[in-house]
Amino acid sequence: MASALDIRGVRKCFGKGEHTVEVLKKIDIDVAPGEFLILVGPSGCGKSTLLNIIAGLEEPTEGAIHLGGRNVIGVPPAQRDIAMVFQSYALYPTMNVADNIGFALEMRKVPKAERQRRIQEVAAMLQITHLLDRRPSQLSGGQRQRVAMGRALAREPQLFLFDEPLSNLDAKLRVEMRAEIKRLHQASGITSVYVTHDQIEAMTLGSRIAVMKDGVLQQLGTPDDIYNRPANTYVATFIGSPTMNLVDTQVLEGGAVALAGIELDLPCPAATGAHATLGLRPEHIRLDGSAPWKGEVSVVEPTGADTYVVVSTVSGDVTVRVAPQVRVQPGERVGLAVEAAHASWFDARSGQRLAA
Repeated sequence: MASALDIRGVRKCFGKGEHTVEVLKKIDIDVAPGEFLILVGPSGCGKSTLLNIIAGLEEPTEGAIHLGGRNVIGVPPAQRDIAMVFQSYALYPTMNVADNIGFALEMRKVPKAERQRRIQEVAAMLQITHLLDRRPSQLSGGQRQRVAMGRALAREPQLFLFDEPLSNLDAKLRVEMRAEIKRLHQASGITSVYVTHDQIEAMTLGSRIAVMKDGVLQQLGTPDDIYNRPANTYVATFIGSPTMNLVDTQVLEGGAVALAGIELDLPCPAATGAHATLGLRPEHIRLDGSAPWKGEVSVVEPTGADTYVVVSTVSGDVTVRVAPQVRVQPGERVGLAVEAAHASWFDARSGQRLAA
């Protein structure tokens, strides 16, 4: 199947001479038709710059962008058949909701009857039919974001681009709008690229996730791949809340490792005598008084559905997820049992995942 969006060897530099800053470093991503791709990473990692290059708001220093098989480098944004939803909504304050949704269609000389049909169709999909006569100043943040999405949907573009559209919303509304965006994508089937720094948004929305750091693509994969098989320690600690526990170990003979003088039966793919980093999600560690790996409870964090227990050990602090009915207190001595099947192993120097 041909890619709906093909990003090849994209570099972007700002400045000249000794002041040149390379913000994107040879990015290669292909997006299948109907896919929802998430670009995630911290501020300054280059994700928004890449989105702007796809949109045509920036030109790459090097590389190619193909939309539906057509190289769009040098093609104006208006001719790329894309629709973009911004963090700031970007609505026209003097127009009502219906006119905001239909404005792009009017600019394209779409007949009035067809415009009205699309406006009504999109408004019904977004459940904002009762708001069509209002102006943006009379809407809540969530309603404004729905209108911004409606304006994009009315176009029926080849590609949707979302630039952190939920950043201005409160926590409850963000959860609601995440579900709304996912539902709309499933209904429309339009290929989408979504930029966020929020790893919860990335995990819940994306069919695939591209994790970026310092202009470099760290890993591209499904949410399951990213969470359970992180490519390196950066991805392991960026995705997941609480973060993955990382523990320094030394590989022993016979499928065991030593951590801070304690021997654990954990087969590691590294050579005997080598140092390796053990990665464990909080849900893959159990409190077990008989386990040889001991520590002292320092923090207990109830969240309702789960409780997170931070245990201070000779190998550093370790976070464990337990059921809410498990009762432990700060200062209590506990043992930590590891689920070996869920262990991730990384090279101690490079941080790259070790092949099993």
